[in-house]
Amino acid sequence: MRADGFGYAAVMTIAPIPVAAPFAAPDWWRRPGLDAVDGRLVIAGHDSESVARERGTPRFVYDLERVRENARSMHAAARGAGLDHRLRFALKANREPEVLAALRGLGAAGEADAVGIDACSPGEVELALATGWSAAEISYTGTNCSERDLDVILGAGVHINLDAVSQVERVGRRAPGATIGLRVNPMIGAGYNDGLAYAGVRPTKLGIPADRLDDALAAARGHDLTVDTVHFHAGSGWLADGLASFEGALGAAVDMARRLIEAGCPIREVNVGGGIGRIARQAERSVELDAYAAIVGRYIGPLGVVVGFEPGDLMVKDAAILLAEVVTTEDRGGVRFVGLDAGWNVFCSWFIYRFAQELVVCRAADAPRTEVVTVVGHINEAGDVFVEDYWLPPVREGDIVALLNAGGYEQAMSMTHCLRPLAPADYLERKLD
Repeated sequence: MRADGFGYAAVMTIAPIPVAAPFAAPDWWRRPGLDAVDGRLVIAGHDSESVARERGTPRFVYDLERVRENARSMHAAARGAGLDHRLRFALKANREPEVLAALRGLGAAGEADAVGIDACSPGEVELALATGWSAAEISYTGTNCSERDLDVILGAGVHINLDAVSQVERVGRRAPGATIGLRVNPMIGAGYNDGLAYAGVRPTKLGIPADRLDDALAAARGHDLTVDTVHFHAGSGWLADGLASFEGALGAAVDMARRLIEAGCPIREVNVGGGIGRIARQAERSVELDAYAAIVGRYIGPLGVVVGFEPGDLMVKDAAILLAEVVTTEDRGGVRFVGLDAGWNVFCSWFIYRFAQELVVCRAADAPRTEVVTVVGHINEAGDVFVEDYWLPPVREGDIVALLNAGGYEQAMSMTHCLRPLAPADYLERKLD
């Protein structure tokens, strides 16, 4: 099993994820803005099947108010823990203009509910600036920055966190006297599965480990760079059972922050990254944001610094669904296949990351699930699978199904593989009762 972030989806073996029991309709996903009304799936007050019939499939459909709710919930948890904090949105999760406008509309720079931007490429920096964020609201944390990357990043004047001693040297040569942050590797990771833990016993490409921290500081001092931020990211998609691992990573990162403070660095922020996931199965447990913020406060509070939070999926994943039409139902070798008019090219959660996926039949959103199926896409590859051995109500060709948790990474990572087109999107404002 590889833990270095390169090619893990192709080589790792993951135990099957428990599916819903037969005859039980999962209800973990039901909330204001996404519910079953008279048996039909409704998003933001709109009948999802009607949207699909009128506008075509495959199609993303967003509840923009859910994006705002998620941001406000993270702010509320941080305030409840007494944290002086900065909330930034990980732009790689979703770069749709309507989603960004919803976040920008929560507050101007410096206002209590404002959301900044976590960027990880020059293109993301440029997009954030073009869509209304100032340089002071943007934090850049990337990896393996080239000189071309630095032309944009340093030219924009955003804060940059560096994840390698050689990168500190590179920036020092380009911008002596600048202020930087260090992305550290706590050697403890948390993720939805082993491949999504960004740190562990085996070194990964992301972050400076404790045994290289003095080298990084020496490199910074050699170029008169000021280190004012410690950043770490434990991994992606972790749920309640990953909170203890996150706490271990947090403790290790805070130890490194203390070392830098004791060495005279004016640390003003410890950035805990993002990585909190969204559940996709009835048996999974969400991270309690109040408990998460309390743990962060217990470790970072005594330092008297700002806490940086940079969630992506947490803020947008459950804000959208992907609607697709059933175009095939067929039994093969004892397996009932359900084929959709969408593929992994527009919905890659399982194909790339092995995130579990929940599907809902739009006309029978709360109906008993009595048939075991394998749901597949229209990309001409055997691995184009959404779920296997999965319980659904009886499905027929022409049905519209919704793939839940479609708001994070799906559109951002879509491609025209096999010359299958990208899926358009509708951005809905929630209808009031």
